[in-house]
Amino acid sequence: MVPPSVQDRRTKISVRGDGSAYSPGVLVVTTENLPGYQIRVVLGEVLGVTACTRNPYVAGFRTLDGGQGAQMAQVLVQSRASAVSQMVNAARRRGATAVIGMRFDNRDITGNWVELCAYGTAVVALPVTEEARRQRAAATDDVATMPRAQP
Repeated sequence: MVPPSVQDRRTKISVRGDGSAYSPGVLVVTTENLPGYQIRVVLGEVLGVTACTRNPYVAGFRTLDGGQGAQMAQVLVQSRASAVSQMVNAARRRGATAVIGMRFDNRDITGNWVELCAYGTAVVALPVTEEARRQRAAATDDVATMPRAQP
């Protein structure tokens, strides 16, 4: 069970300048192990899903010339961040402290729409090295300063 102090917090997903998404409180990695951590419990698969259009006009673009490529790239980054955010929320609800083996998958829904899925394995991982403890403490501090979710 997730402690109430963590359970009632909002997941904060931000898109940094380098285009990556992150969430304080739940470590998300693409590797199958976590150096510096001991995996104590495997909670199972978690996923997040979003849909995005292949049609730039549906996405709100009026023209396809000039700088529109940057706008489309931003929409794709936001779609990935949304899928990761949903996955992290699912992991947090199960009491996870990390998601390992995170991957993206996609499939066509229709000719114009694509499903984007972020998935991985939710685990409870405890820091065993000093560096991992510092990293965990910093992530916990970030969670503690997040605003409470509205009922």
